[in-house]
Amino acid sequence: STSSASGGSSTNATTGTGSSQSRQAAEDARKDRTLAEFMLMLDDYEPLIPNEVTDYYLQKVGFECEDPRLKRLLSLAAQKFVSDIAADAFQHARIRTNAAGGRARANQPLYGGPGSLKDRTRTTLTMDDLSAALQEYGINARKPDYYL
Repeated sequence: STSSASGGSSTNATTGTGSSQSRQAAEDARKDRTLAEFMLMLDDYEPLIPNEVTDYYLQKVGFECEDPRLKRLLSLAAQKFVSDIAADAFQHARIRTNAAGGRARANQPLYGGPGSLKDRTRTTLTMDDLSAALQEYGINARKPDYYL
């Protein structure tokens, strides 16, 4: 009777592993379907970075690929990277203008002209804002203080 009890528990353990494997297989199949659907969407997608630019830089670094979907995927990744940097630079600019502009803006007129209300809502990105955003990604874009 002890051997049948131990045999029953090993069967349960195998069944538990089997259901875990089937869940993993179902999850892998779902991920494959999602990837296949995404790759099909790339057929119709036209990235902001022109294909010629992507081809030029891929060729320049020695990357050879004939699949246009993979090139579009790389263009999309580059577009996201540039977009993230621009968004971070914009946040740095907003922080800078809000920190420095509270007192300076109070003296400006509300009517049209260079100090109008419309101009107050505009944010100007500077090289310092871009440098700070790039620094978060490990890219040093600052120029030396003195040129020799």
